[in-house]
Amino acid sequence: MIIRSKAPLRISFSGGGTEVSPYKDEYGGVVLSATIDKYAYGSLRARDDRQIAVTSLDYDIVAKYNLDEEMTYDGELDLVKAVIKNKNLNKGFEKGYDVFIHSDAPPGSGLGSSSTMVVALIGLLKHLQRLPLTNYEIANLAYYIEREDLGIKGGMQDQYAAAFGGFNFIEFGRGPGLSNVVVNPLRIETSVINELEYRLLLCYTGRTRLSANIISSQVESYTKKEAEVMDAMEELKKITIELKNALLQARLDDFGRLLHEAWINKKKMARQITNTTIDALYETARQHGALGGKILGAGGGGYLLLYCEFDKKHIVAEELEKLGGQVVEFTFDHHGLQTWEVRD
Repeated sequence: MIIRSKAPLRISFSGGGTEVSPYKDEYGGVVLSATIDKYAYGSLRARDDRQIAVTSLDYDIVAKYNLDEEMTYDGELDLVKAVIKNKNLNKGFEKGYDVFIHSDAPPGSGLGSSSTMVVALIGLLKHLQRLPLTNYEIANLAYYIEREDLGIKGGMQDQYAAAFGGFNFIEFGRGPGLSNVVVNPLRIETSVINELEYRLLLCYTGRTRLSANIISSQVESYTKKEAEVMDAMEELKKITIELKNALLQARLDDFGRLLHEAWINKKKMARQITNTTIDALYETARQHGALGGKILGAGGGGYLLLYCEFDKKHIVAEELEKLGGQVVEFTFDHHGLQTWEVRD
């Protein structure tokens, strides 16, 4: 048997950065996000020996390990190694396996692809060993594997989005740890979701970025309690709540305008969040019919999300492509992590 998993990537409408410690620990954070029909995939086939073979189909990398040997983190497939090494996911399993991974978006795209891949890998081992893990426990494990075991800087939202799926308003309570994270699934009318898909435009800016550098700069700013940064983050939390309410109340043009307000405040959190390329794409979109939008993820590159007037979306797309942007079609995904079996 082959075990497969897929976990959805996400678009974050607002609040990203407020769930990053130590700001989250002192003030709490909120994020509004939704998952889309782009995924991180994993496949696992059990072996009869104690070898583990990992194949990255995206990067054409094959690495082999032995269960009796220590796997060291060396920059190659470290996410996979960290999941395999996690004691909560390997409770007495004595055989090896082959693992195959690939993703619909590269790391640094702003769609949460790295965290989503960790969730997909956890799903494989959960299914293999029939582990009774809840979505919260899966997200928590993914967070600790990335942030604690590997020391990768970042927030908390991606792991929960990938595990739960759908539209979520996620609250990150004050204090250390993950015990006070609450995922609130939003019950949005189908007509509203359809209209949102019709009006939103996703554009790849043509470059990825290392989010850890931007997050480090952001953390340094609010550790120093810089007034502009602190005010922007508080305003961003308020706008995130307003965006959630606009979505639930089907006020989509208000939703689009609030995205613009959120973007103005997001840019104040760290200078690397935007650049001349992103600014040119965004201003061009605004000039031709976009009410609002934002760069996804930590910023600096990746995907630009825009909410457009319905009869101007095609014009916005044309203008962005003239500047080198790549418009990508998408729909929303309403499922979180999924695993299943197929016969080899």
